[in-house]
Amino acid sequence: MPQMETAEFETDLSLFKYDSLEQLPPAYRTLEADERNERIVQAKAELGNDVVILGHNYQRQEIIEHADFIGDSYQLSKQAANAEAKYVVFGGVTFMAESADIITEDDQTVILPSMEASCPMAGMAEALQVDSAWSEITAETDADIIPITYMNSYADLKAFCAEQGGLVCTSSNAHKAFEWAFDRGDKVLFLPDKHLGENTAYRLGMEDQTVEWDPWDPASKDASKAVENDIILWDGYCQVHERFEVKHIEAIRAHNPDVNVIVHPECPREVVEAADKSGSTAEICRTIEAASPGDSWAIGTEVHLTHHLQRWHPDVNVLPLCGDACMDCNAMRQIDPNYLTWVLEELVAGRERNVIEVAPQEKELAQVALNRMLEI
Repeated sequence: MPQMETAEFETDLSLFKYDSLEQLPPAYRTLEADERNERIVQAKAELGNDVVILGHNYQRQEIIEHADFIGDSYQLSKQAANAEAKYVVFGGVTFMAESADIITEDDQTVILPSMEASCPMAGMAEALQVDSAWSEITAETDADIIPITYMNSYADLKAFCAEQGGLVCTSSNAHKAFEWAFDRGDKVLFLPDKHLGENTAYRLGMEDQTVEWDPWDPASKDASKAVENDIILWDGYCQVHERFEVKHIEAIRAHNPDVNVIVHPECPREVVEAADKSGSTAEICRTIEAASPGDSWAIGTEVHLTHHLQRWHPDVNVLPLCGDACMDCNAMRQIDPNYLTWVLEELVAGRERNVIEVAPQEKELAQVALNRMLEI
């Protein structure tokens, strides 16, 4: 296993950590909707309180309709821990299942239905890669640098940040995490989402004190220049939210003069500036819930949440900010209802498939980073 340069625990690239997760058996690949729905309902009934199904806001309707809880990633993990079910089936992506494993009890087993559900943004900041960059950056300054990782990251990166005195944040509390870090250090390394980092810097009036660190471009990595700034932004991003452009806002306002626009803070800075409001998936949901009948809201986030809100609030005119192809998350799409059928029926048969288990030392350290977040 590769050795970390500045951390005390061992880890590996996520590609190798999860290369043993299982593919969908052929017998499940051609199930029709009616049959699989009936079999999912039957399997859930047989498992009873032993299983809880979590459905992230970005999941398709065929998963959401079977979920016991619907929400964002950390909220779902907390609900799983409170549910005390023996099995937690997470309709989300790998880092979310890891977070659930971190905060649930040792006798709870977390299952990710599909091995392909791996968030590209989380993969843009592997702990081994960040460890190497950390060694370069910290060698150039005596200043105290505090690392902050977004919740959308792997468990070993959360553990790395904890070991280096940092913490985790969500899109809702990123500004508080920055304030926490600056109370304890001189500079911040924020990863993996540069857009959330930049939007947070603007919120704190620190937009002129940021620099990007591109780990894939050797010519752009200059640690001596990076440490001249107070906020170092890792060059990672959400492939869905980065697709939104100001022209999408202009176009929808041209066709709907009364429309309000809300976007996720993972969107580029200019998109957030052009919108009427920005906020997490939970904030987007609250905004639509509070809207008056007849109000129009265009939503700049993954398209399945937009579709859910259209169904849940038919009296509000909920619009996608751009087309389905622009807003669809390929990683989330990998949680196919046929996969859900399979893992549930395997549990009924006493077999656990695609178990996500964080290594003990990583889990302990990652919990420290999460606890620091809870302090704020």
